[in-house]
Amino acid sequence: MLPNLTIRQLQTFREVMRSGSISEASRTLLRTQPAVSTMISNIEKELGFSLFVREHGRLTPSPEAHYFLEEAEEVLDRMGRTLRTMAEFETLERGSLRIACHPASSGFFLPKVLAEFLRGRPEVKADLMMRASHVVEDLIASQQFDIGLAETPPLRGSIKIESFDPECVIALPEQDPLADNEMLTPVELTDYPMAMLFDDHPVTIATQSAFAQCSATLNKRFVLRTFLPSLQLVGAGLCGAVVDRITAATSPAPGVVFRAFTPTITSSVSLLIPAHRPASVLTIAFRDHLRENLIRIDENLVLER
Repeated sequence: MLPNLTIRQLQTFREVMRSGSISEASRTLLRTQPAVSTMISNIEKELGFSLFVREHGRLTPSPEAHYFLEEAEEVLDRMGRTLRTMAEFETLERGSLRIACHPASSGFFLPKVLAEFLRGRPEVKADLMMRASHVVEDLIASQQFDIGLAETPPLRGSIKIESFDPECVIALPEQDPLADNEMLTPVELTDYPMAMLFDDHPVTIATQSAFAQCSATLNKRFVLRTFLPSLQLVGAGLCGAVVDRITAATSPAPGVVFRAFTPTITSSVSLLIPAHRPASVLTIAFRDHLRENLIRIDENLVLER
């Protein structure tokens, strides 16, 4: 059976060895001499042999005591390092984050948010993986990643979902006459060349419905997999685009202006957290930081000249 020794007992033994006497150790430890003496006796009982030779009121350490001191110091030093590391976890100065995000956020938005969060935290490590939204969902559901950002998935018991529904905007070449409008409708954009996402994407479906309701012609000149490439095409004066606000608010877009669109089209995104394991203090702090940035998306995008 292993001895049942406490950290306090090891600290007391170390101090007795360092000071050479019970009385000196008691003064350093701010305990009474009988309390220190009892603690040493209890250690010896747990070990099954004496650590000191007691003669004429003096303690002489045995060879076993010197060996035990080396082991006790190693344990105490290891515990000290562990406690310091745990304190760094609490203050968000140490740890790791595994983040999965969909393509719309991976180019500029999430790296920018992560860089802000990690500033001044050189010991925090991060794994940022870009995958399609359904893959991000599966990575979180399998509890492999700490947090995800993706298009809003169906409800799922293995994922905690917090959704955001920012409105989409219209990206236009800055010299285009339509840029003089603060608000655009399908009527103004009828037969205007547009860059759109693939046919099954919710934003494309909603845009097609909006144009149909206004009896306007949707001219899909470019079909893309993500929003970001459309800004290069718009900046070159080749088309307009329906763009999510995350892309519009955070991505470089020279030669591009953004205008409001009605009827409202939203691009729903969600923060995803594994449901079957507790989140670390660091993950919770990053989630809160990411949430704040998602809420501020509207503030970061100027639609008027």
